[in-house]
Amino acid sequence: MATIEKKENSRVEISLSATKEEFDKALMASYNKNKKRFQVPGFRKGKVPYGLVVQYYGEGVLYEDAIDDIVNKAYPEVIKENDLQVVSRPELDVQEINEEGMKYTLTVTVKPDVTLGQYEGVEVPYSEREVTDATIDEEIERMRKRNSSLEVVEGRAAKEGDTVVIDYEGFKDGVAFEGGKGENYSLKLGSKSFIPGFEEQVAGHNVDEEFTIEVTFPEDYHSEELKGAAATFNVKIHNIKEEVIPELDDEFVKDVSEFDTLDELKADIRKNQEEAAKKEAENRFTNDVVRAVCDNATVEIPEVMIDNEVNNMINEQSANMKQQGIALEMYLQYMGQTMDDYKTSLRNVATPRVKSNLVIEAIAKEAKIEASKEDYDKEVEEMAKAYNMDKENIVKALGEDNEYVKESIVGRKTVEFLKDKAVKTEPKEEETKDEEPASEE
Repeated sequence: MATIEKKENSRVEISLSATKEEFDKALMASYNKNKKRFQVPGFRKGKVPYGLVVQYYGEGVLYEDAIDDIVNKAYPEVIKENDLQVVSRPELDVQEINEEGMKYTLTVTVKPDVTLGQYEGVEVPYSEREVTDATIDEEIERMRKRNSSLEVVEGRAAKEGDTVVIDYEGFKDGVAFEGGKGENYSLKLGSKSFIPGFEEQVAGHNVDEEFTIEVTFPEDYHSEELKGAAATFNVKIHNIKEEVIPELDDEFVKDVSEFDTLDELKADIRKNQEEAAKKEAENRFTNDVVRAVCDNATVEIPEVMIDNEVNNMINEQSANMKQQGIALEMYLQYMGQTMDDYKTSLRNVATPRVKSNLVIEAIAKEAKIEASKEDYDKEVEEMAKAYNMDKENIVKALGEDNEYVKESIVGRKTVEFLKDKAVKTEPKEEETKDEEPASEE
């Protein structure tokens, strides 16, 4: 029989006991598991009787596995019986082992209580960015630049915006330094891809001209040897290319799209921008509704839940980067950041995310929002499409009633519930003046 005692900070202490018979059974299981480890003169390895092992080594040699056996059997049952939503590993404290058996406690952290505030009918500003002739023209200009070409120019010096092909070699105190040499290197002047002052000094020079420029490396440069150091570069220009942007006419439209005329292209861009603007506005409204509802709720989040979320975010980021052939640790090293620094930075994102999940879960429970069989079947069908698998194989992998899938469905339905109940209001002037239209790619 378990005794449950609530402590501070969502901690729960579970007091349990095992009878003498149960403990003796666990000791025998521990003996059978470990008997090949024991050696006693006159007996072959693994053949030492239980009583002799206890006499020779002491009963305590069997305690660790015996205790694990007892705890591992009792813990899941007591969690299920008392409907505890545990978010941490249990902390074991064996209080006594005697002729009556064993007494022990397990201390765990559970999901905290959430005090909900107003969540139906919250007022949240709603606005869509304006689609204008100017935003359409900007997109067309981006299309023209994406389809530009580089053409060699003659008879003039290089200028900002040009791409020059150069040889260069850098020197510090008259000595060439490692990594400071390049041949037939394409450099776009004005791209700021080289150290400050380099590109500006290449501008103004002509093809086949050889010249020397002087620069100073930034104080935060990645090479310790060159931080803040003065250096010279010998440079030679092989050729100069300028960006040639195609004429804006119907022929250009035919080359870059499925349309025949500029007016048709503009109409399609307007349609896409209006759809994107509406989607952006709806997503922003949804996020703002959830944020407002969470601001109205009160919950003390256990540190372990934030730690768990940070670790989940790190694992997710690591997996994503691994797919791109980059190790997260190497990336952090390149950025001059330790894993501890990275974890600290993630806490600012993890904390509101954990609160949001807790609040949405509490609302779903209070509003009796559930995942129906139809919802579940639809979700499985969507997953089958996304992973290009047969629905039967998805069901076989997940089961007919997967809790994680159901929780995901309930979470989304709850967010839609909150959004549908929210009231859209006119944004204040300061909330709209800084909004920038997103580019259409």
